[in-house]
Amino acid sequence: MNTATTAAPPRENATTAPALLQVDGLRQIYHKSDNADLVVLDDVTLRVNDGEIVGLLGRSGSGKSTLLRIIAGLLTPTAGSVLWNGRSTAGPRDGIAMVFQSFALFPWLTVLENVLIGLEAQGVPDAEARSRALQAIDLIGLDGFESAYPKELSGGMRQRVGFARALVVHPRLMLMDEPFSALDVLTAETLRTDIIALWTEGKLPIRSILIVTHNIEEAVLMCNRILIFSANPGRVRTEIRVQLPHPRNRLDPAFRQQVDDIYSLMTDREPARPEQIHVSDAAPEASANMALPRVSTNRMSGLMELLAAPPYSGRADLPNIAAALQMEADELFPAIEMLQLLRFAEMAEGDVQLTDYGRRFADLGVDARKHLFRDQLLAHVPLFALVRHVLDERPNHRAPFTRFSEPLEDSMSEEFAEGTMRTVIAWGRYAELFGYDEETRQFNLENPV
Repeated sequence: MNTATTAAPPRENATTAPALLQVDGLRQIYHKSDNADLVVLDDVTLRVNDGEIVGLLGRSGSGKSTLLRIIAGLLTPTAGSVLWNGRSTAGPRDGIAMVFQSFALFPWLTVLENVLIGLEAQGVPDAEARSRALQAIDLIGLDGFESAYPKELSGGMRQRVGFARALVVHPRLMLMDEPFSALDVLTAETLRTDIIALWTEGKLPIRSILIVTHNIEEAVLMCNRILIFSANPGRVRTEIRVQLPHPRNRLDPAFRQQVDDIYSLMTDREPARPEQIHVSDAAPEASANMALPRVSTNRMSGLMELLAAPPYSGRADLPNIAAALQMEADELFPAIEMLQLLRFAEMAEGDVQLTDYGRRFADLGVDARKHLFRDQLLAHVPLFALVRHVLDERPNHRAPFTRFSEPLEDSMSEEFAEGTMRTVIAWGRYAELFGYDEETRQFNLENPV
């Protein structure tokens, strides 16, 4: 892995500083309505040192937000330990603040009042609280908007209020739960750059940051260490150190190499599930209870068309495809996995490559594409063959949604089962394999040709 020498940070060396946070053997289990256990986190162990930014990189729905809430003391884990400053504490932990993806502002309060909330909860005297709130607002670039209400602000400005509200309590550790993902690309880049500039200049009243993201470039831009998180259940798969000095340049060959290294790591050969962060070289082994991500047939068709055309001519580097489509790993990897599942594409040394089926699909017209898609579904995704078999066997050629969703819930969460069935409906309709009546929640053979 190509790296550069790290510039001396404006704070003590994170490698020798004592751990602010130590998580060991963390496990989180939820009991479903049928009393079956859903393991969300399993044997999660991580450390956050003083003076570093640590990234948790993984798919949405892999338990990362749950982990942050456990660290903040908002949830109690089923098993394992969380040591904050070397001590185990119950309830919300002093010295930890969180920035959320959804802004989480009180719409009836002004910018100043929203920022003051945390200090009021701590019982800080009014004069000191007001002074600290105004300093935080100024620091984050909102001076002059103290009396504005959230509805008067852009998305980027509202997220700056969220940062100010977290910073005003002077936390030692700031947790960030995908804080830039709800913003447009340019706004996110501006806010991300401003936060990193304040961090490297030593102006933020915090010691460390733990950020959840599914954006590979964002993780390399910001973090000293990146923990790659796999899913179902969630666990730390591996750790990557980023030894590039801030500010980091996306066009720097060392930066691009680091991004490529992470993509390669995420596409190495390992048993794969659609919920996991990596894409395996081998096509996923499907079963009738396999979880299917919400990937549209339009997205898969578009990917195959893009790959088939110049300059790729059937094979492309994943970072290049992600950049061309402005897609994050969280969006790109599931689509690639489903192309693998249907034998339209395969992975080779970190690149995605169309198979003969994929090239044929890209060259065909609409009706011929549907027929080929239908053939691949029946051949490689047993759940579609099961649905069609049940419909063929029943005299009225109908079956309720629950006939297929309830068995899925024996091996996955209700959320994944619902999402899988929605994918089955969408793909089945596209392939004219079966129809579905949303009002009666029944599959049927009335619409297919």
